Amino acid sequence: MQRFANQTAVVTGASRGLGQAIVLAFAREGAHVVGLGVSDNGDTAEKVAALGGKFTSIHADLAQLTQAAARGLVSRITAATGRVDVLVNNAGIIRRHPAAEFPEEDWNTVIQVNLTAPFFLCQAVAQWWLGGGRESSPAGTRLRIVNIASMLSFQGGILVPAYTASKSGIAGITKALACEWAGERININAVAPGYIATENTLPLRNDETRNAAILARIPEGRWGEPADIAGTCVFLASPEADYLNGAVLNVDGGWLAR
Repeated sequence: MQRFANQTAVVTGASRGLGQAIVLAFAREGAHVVGLGVSDNGDTAEKVAALGGKFTSIHADLAQLTQAAARGLVSRITAATGRVDVLVNNAGIIRRHPAAEFPEEDWNTVIQVNLTAPFFLCQAVAQWWLGGGRESSPAGTRLRIVNIASMLSFQGGILVPAYTASKSGIAGITKALACEWAGERININAVAPGYIATENTLPLRNDETRNAAILARIPEGRWGEPADIAGTCVFLASPEADYLNGAVLNVDGGWLAR
């Protein structure tokens, strides 16, 4: 299937892990994928090329992203590709410290990358859409935004207060923006991954005690894979999800149902 042929999908944090899996999922469906971030996207570009897809890498430091810079990125993307059809706010970082000792710098950086930058990018693509992108689009076309939340959008976690705050915020702005934009043919939803085998969770997987405790609680009995999340992102960006707005879907192997 080529559900996203002639469409542009923008994915932040595209170099590895969840982001790379999301890029490849959209590329398989025919999208021209634009990867935003500071890391080298060479490996992702090679994998997209092997699929016969199209990938453009744009350097963007989300730790320094301002509203003006976000608008500039969207202008650059639309000048190069003609439009933005899908935005996936995937990039995220995590810092672990006891709450009583959590450094100010780490707090500010996590909130900036995980919450402020996604909001500014949502805002910028919505401004483009409302400022003329909608009128130049085929009839019935929608702008679709998918935010990556977390189980810690629902739970507290341990040693990660900034991450928990940022992901709770992602769930909140997803709902708030849907309330304002649903009537403008903008769908904005979030995916809340469970325990996924990525670089961010490597310390947990390497801790035999924590790893065993986590697996014991997951009804599926395994860590999730990036592809498990990528498929949900594609669904939320597709016409099949037209009536989903402001939803936060947990994809966690049954963790939250436990």
